[in-house]
Amino acid sequence: MDFGLVLQTDPPASAVVDLMRRAEAAGFTHGWTFDSCVLWQEPFVIYSRILAETSRLTVGPMVTNPGTRTWEVTASTFATLNDMYGNRTVCGIGRGDSAMRVAGRAPNTLARISEAAKVIRALARGEEADLGGTTVRFPWVREGARLPVWMAAYGPKALRMAGEEADGFILQLADPYLTAWMVRAVRDAAAAAGRDPSGVTVCVAAPAYVTADDSPAALAHAREQCRWFGGMVGNHVADLVAKYGTDSGAVPHELTDYIKARQGYDYAHHGRAGNPDTAFVPDAIVDRFCLIGPAAAHIEKLRGLRELGVDQFAVYAMHDAKEAVIDAYGSEIIPVVNG
Repeated sequence: MDFGLVLQTDPPASAVVDLMRRAEAAGFTHGWTFDSCVLWQEPFVIYSRILAETSRLTVGPMVTNPGTRTWEVTASTFATLNDMYGNRTVCGIGRGDSAMRVAGRAPNTLARISEAAKVIRALARGEEADLGGTTVRFPWVREGARLPVWMAAYGPKALRMAGEEADGFILQLADPYLTAWMVRAVRDAAAAAGRDPSGVTVCVAAPAYVTADDSPAALAHAREQCRWFGGMVGNHVADLVAKYGTDSGAVPHELTDYIKARQGYDYAHHGRAGNPDTAFVPDAIVDRFCLIGPAAAHIEKLRGLRELGVDQFAVYAMHDAKEAVIDAYGSEIIPVVNG
């Protein structure tokens, strides 16, 4: 199993770079960041520094979207980084929840994501792409260039599109039941489209908090540091409920039931411990969606996720123990899971 580290690009950028270097030394293979240009610093600038100061780490956004940059600019940025550092980027793409809404725009449609992903992937590989009636190609992209495009999804239409079109699937929660349900949907869609289902990389991303023991006090603190995640996921779930309802069978109750007490969301606290808009998230959801507890509990859950077809676990480290979690994964968890 591969392991990734997910960070927000809060200043100073040097701190983000330092944590990514620490993660590579600990055995992580991927370095991911948020991509919401109003809330955080520009990630692609920071990727260049990360790539320069690491030797193996693959970097990318979790996730970018088709609305905040023109597609040829996104493709050119990825292609330039790959030319400089040797095909060490991955394009995570989605609707653009925070990036679009903070700027007063609606998240992107699936049709727009599909079209953008095809254009970005093709251009970054040196192939031709149609930009709405004008066909272009980057003449400077060298042979052998590549850019995998991984799609974030929760709903049935998005899951189907990920299986039909994406190189990878990003699931932002670590609940075993929901992981099994969604991985199956993606792989069934891939098979129906004539693709090899195993060719779609599966990445589960969620907060991880390693405690010294499983005492009530330690677990309570870990839950409070990770409760924000249920609120972030809840934004996407609220969109699904608005579209499909709660009794259509299109979306599992195991995903939708917990947002009944949700009353609103202020993106000023997005993805941060102590987010006041996530008090509605119960402890049971934190435990299901995240990885908390002693190292042994992480190992057990990670092994279960791997059995469900998960290829990478990406650690959201938006809490008060970033360095400690990176180090614990490097010394106690990654070697055992992959041993």
